[in-house]
Amino acid sequence: MRLDDPVVLDLTGVEDKAALMDRCADALGLPDWFGRNWDALADCLADLPRPVALVVTGWQGYAEARPREWRTAREVFATAADENPTRLSVLLSLGRGFGGSS
Repeated sequence: MRLDDPVVLDLTGVEDKAALMDRCADALGLPDWFGRNWDALADCLADLPRPVALVVTGWQGYAEARPREWRTAREVFATAADENPTRLSVLLSLGRGFGGSS
């Protein structure tokens, strides 16, 4: 896994689960069958076609607006990374911006 070319998941302006799922689908290039729910996200993260270093940016507003959803999202990301650590790393950016590919 290369940390010098991460996939950036920018959650700036995301206010609900539907928008989060749309951003995940776009950033990760998820398949058309992606059902835009927590289980489908977990399935897609477990079946990534290549190793991914995912950097989540702009998440603070979503975390404040929807703390319960954000907690679930963190759990989904953490479980996927724990179950397949050579294929997925998830990093939360604490700053305002981050370089890399999106």
